[in-house]
Amino acid sequence: MEYMILNFSAETTDGPAPGSPEFGALMGRWMGYNQMLIDGGHWISGASLTPTAAATTLRKSDGTSTVVDGPHAETKEQIGGYYLIEAKDLDEALELARQMPTDNGSLELRPVAFRPDAQ
Repeated sequence: MEYMILNFSAETTDGPAPGSPEFGALMGRWMGYNQMLIDGGHWISGASLTPTAAATTLRKSDGTSTVVDGPHAETKEQIGGYYLIEAKDLDEALELARQMPTDNGSLELRPVAFRPDAQ
């Protein structure tokens, strides 16, 4: 069964600076997590997202659409990235999500209902 893991966290600029040893260590943790999913046959897809300052929202209502700069909702946590994984059941998906190297925020897991390119 396929599961989408949405990684919600607060956008901050107080993380380690790119190029610093601390940033390298942080990225090493994420690359290790990615490789664990790949090696275990769980990886389907995943990506990090740019900050919400780069977001554009398209609102549709009654056949018309409006484009708005910025995210859809003002919240403390934003979607920072996602993983699309293969897991035998929710318990396995939860165990894989628990291993994600994020220290703060929320992870939302949902079974995928339909994916047109899936076998």
